[in-house]
Amino acid sequence: MSRIGKLPIQIPSGVTITVDSDAIKVSGSKGNLETPQLEGVKVTIEDGVLTVTRDNDEPKNRAKHGLLRALINNMVQGVTTGFSKKLEINGVGFRVALAGDTLKMNLGFSHEVNYKLPQGIQAEVQQNTITVSGIDKQQVGQVAAEIRALKKPEPYKGKGIKYENERILRKSGKSGKDK
Repeated sequence: MSRIGKLPIQIPSGVTITVDSDAIKVSGSKGNLETPQLEGVKVTIEDGVLTVTRDNDEPKNRAKHGLLRALINNMVQGVTTGFSKKLEINGVGFRVALAGDTLKMNLGFSHEVNYKLPQGIQAEVQQNTITVSGIDKQQVGQVAAEIRALKKPEPYKGKGIKYENERILRKSGKSGKDK
């Protein structure tokens, strides 16, 4: 039995979950999310507790069991509290500003880099820290990864965009002595 799949999900007050034959919809105070229903896995709701069960022990169904439970749990967390990721920009002259739904960044290139935020994602800028937030965990992580990919941190001086608690392995550089 899947360790994650067998765990029940407590449905908090203010959250409604509808299970159709083709989709699972979760709505709460922050918004609405939807995921497709997977074949071979059943979702049941009883007394404010959602449980996910599978039809048989085929490897495909075992994989779908834990996946669907994790997706539903992330949707419930998203519509109640939301998700956020923090990015830090390090480097001399590296700046970021938010103009509407576009991040304008100076990252040491000859031009300014503009990143348009997708619908459903909000960003907040404080000095050289970007906070990406939204209700969809996958979309928040994808946007944060795309912003980081614009200028990955380099190992010599640590300049670039990194996650808040990311540790950059540093290299020493040249030894510089003649033999």
